[in-house]
Amino acid sequence: MLEQICPILPSSDFARTEGFYTSIGFKTQYKQPDQYMLMNRDQVEIHFFYCPGQRPEHSDHGAYLRPVHVDVFSAEVASLNLPDKGGFPRFWPAEDKPWGMREAVIWDPDGNILRIGQDI
Repeated sequence: MLEQICPILPSSDFARTEGFYTSIGFKTQYKQPDQYMLMNRDQVEIHFFYCPGQRPEHSDHGAYLRPVHVDVFSAEVASLNLPDKGGFPRFWPAEDKPWGMREAVIWDPDGNILRIGQDI
């Protein structure tokens, strides 16, 4: 029986990645400098591998998170006042989508995309 899947995302700078994810409620569980880092929040784990050549504008990594209350999580991230276009990180607050989901979107400092959604 499968219980969880954990994305493994690139990070060009663990200190910057750690600071960003800490600001949205994640805590560091393990860090091996310039190798690997694991962060979690509630039952969600995100793993990071060190990738010094990672360029955010060319990122093709991401994950889909399903919180119990997308609007609560979206409001937490909105309080950081991240821009909604241009540069990294950035954020789009939760809104209803035509595919039946209410979604928010976060791009982290390395351009990794996190879609956060729940069924409408």
